[in-house]
Amino acid sequence: MCQGKGMRIKTVFAGLLLLVLVGCQTINTTDSGVVGVQREQRMFALLSAEQVDTMSAAAYHNTIKEAGGKKTLNTDDATLKRLRRIAANLVDETRAFRVDAQQWRWEVNVIQSDVMNASCMPGGKILFYSGIIDRLKLTDDEIAAIMGHEMAHALREHGREAMSEAYAVELGRGAVGALLGLDGNVMGLANNVVQYALTLPNSREKEAEADIIGLELMARAGYHPQAAVTLWQKMARQGGDQPPEFMSTHPATETRIEGLRHYIPKVMPLYHQARNYSS
Repeated sequence: MCQGKGMRIKTVFAGLLLLVLVGCQTINTTDSGVVGVQREQRMFALLSAEQVDTMSAAAYHNTIKEAGGKKTLNTDDATLKRLRRIAANLVDETRAFRVDAQQWRWEVNVIQSDVMNASCMPGGKILFYSGIIDRLKLTDDEIAAIMGHEMAHALREHGREAMSEAYAVELGRGAVGALLGLDGNVMGLANNVVQYALTLPNSREKEAEADIIGLELMARAGYHPQAAVTLWQKMARQGGDQPPEFMSTHPATETRIEGLRHYIPKVMPLYHQARNYSS
């Protein structure tokens, strides 16, 4: 009985692997930059970047519309201009990772709220909540650190990659279970393994990629890379028992700071070059 079930599990894994290989393509969405991001990414072949951008833009504009209805959208003109100026400087440097990003329909909006969060959806839709700026008393350099990190997620198409992983998991749950007639216990084990193998290990890797790409973007734009460290130090002090929402989806602060400090020497020449050019 156990031997037969073991063979079924092996068959499940073989079937899942076949489905993933057939349904996915291996690409690298960005150039490596001086920080050397070279990880190959697996994308679901039927899920295009344009589709993801369209879906993300719709969700973004629903959020904007809701904030507009509550009269919390772009209420502080000075803050909005400040963020859009920083974004414009960073967008100019995205060509170091992908030239086509210069033609994206970049957008920056601010929602008045105590929420401490910020994001950049696929396709370049940037959203800041005023709480993260006001409560942390962010400098321009620290705003650039947050914004560069979030823009890096969009440049690397981490959203599309996550959707592709979800497709692979769903293929495993539905198609293999139906084809092989597996019982609930065996299928449950397969689900857990697939979710761990395809989803969880990449999350920290993607965050690390966003950190170092964002670090290079801010340096190229003339924002001091050390601000990425002071940002997370401020975030940690703000944390306590209820950490800011922005921290909830990110690795431990000390791990992040250690990684940033490792790459700062690599991007400092870019920062000095940018500052010398602008002076």
